[in-house]
Amino acid sequence: MPKCYHCGENVLDYFQCNECGQSYCSLHREPLNHECNIVKESYKLSQISTPTTSYTPVEAESSVVRGTTDGSYTWHRQERSIPENAFSLDSGIKFKGILFPYKSEFLHLLIGAILIFTIGFIGFYSKDLIEKGYLWSILMLAGFYTTAFLFHEFGHRQVALHFGLQTKFRLLTFGMTLTILSLMLGIITLYYGSTPIPSIALPGAVVVLGLDKIDRKTGLCKAAGPSVNLVYGTILLIISFMVPNYLYPLNLFIGYSAALNFTLGLFNMIPIGILDGQNIWKWNKLVYLMLFLSLLALLIFTYVNIFSQTAYFPKEA
Repeated sequence: MPKCYHCGENVLDYFQCNECGQSYCSLHREPLNHECNIVKESYKLSQISTPTTSYTPVEAESSVVRGTTDGSYTWHRQERSIPENAFSLDSGIKFKGILFPYKSEFLHLLIGAILIFTIGFIGFYSKDLIEKGYLWSILMLAGFYTTAFLFHEFGHRQVALHFGLQTKFRLLTFGMTLTILSLMLGIITLYYGSTPIPSIALPGAVVVLGLDKIDRKTGLCKAAGPSVNLVYGTILLIISFMVPNYLYPLNLFIGYSAALNFTLGLFNMIPIGILDGQNIWKWNKLVYLMLFLSLLALLIFTYVNIFSQTAYFPKEA
């Protein structure tokens, strides 16, 4: 059974590319989707005098670097197709700026979730809330803060899987450095009882192999994260209005949790650097504006509602 030259999957119906001469599955039939130019460069066909006058592909030298995606990895094309498990040690892919690149995704997620929850707990910690018996609210906000981050990354991950791309959540070296520094500063401010310093919690992100061009696939993968925050925050906002008044301040803290999602989504829509907004803007400006304005409008509405409720926050426990 023929295999797709790009992803290595066995296929019944395959498509041959007129440019590079290789066979591909339906997902990678288009030249852009199977990196046709790189294939032709890596495997130049040389004429060899044989009885059948056939051509034999010549392997590229292992010292030549081929192909990059978002600056997050370098692929040394020493094989005829992408390895089945590109995140394994023997895959031929060297990841840059990633801690423990070949460890399990569960370990990366666990470490990231613990760090984010801890920073969230420190950031939302309030002696006044503790004295009023609202320790549960601090834990709840830290939990929603963690899920807002993880659901954002899962959004990227699931859309990438939908397009048949290999993807995993990975801890980033630079992000972990900032996160640990923020954690240490947070512990110091908590110990001395001073005003909490805004923390940066970005221990990791989803790494996707194959997003090397600004197209619909890249745009949808990038837009998935802020979109998840938009939907998740909207659900929490609706729930905050459904909570009976006698359960106050539960509705208030659920409202804060909604605002966390809108804030995270809006931050990632900034069109600079490695944030999602840059690629979304380049792909489709209308989608960018709709997503950005929706997050901004809901964030403003949520905070107006929160401020109106805090006027009734009980002064005594």
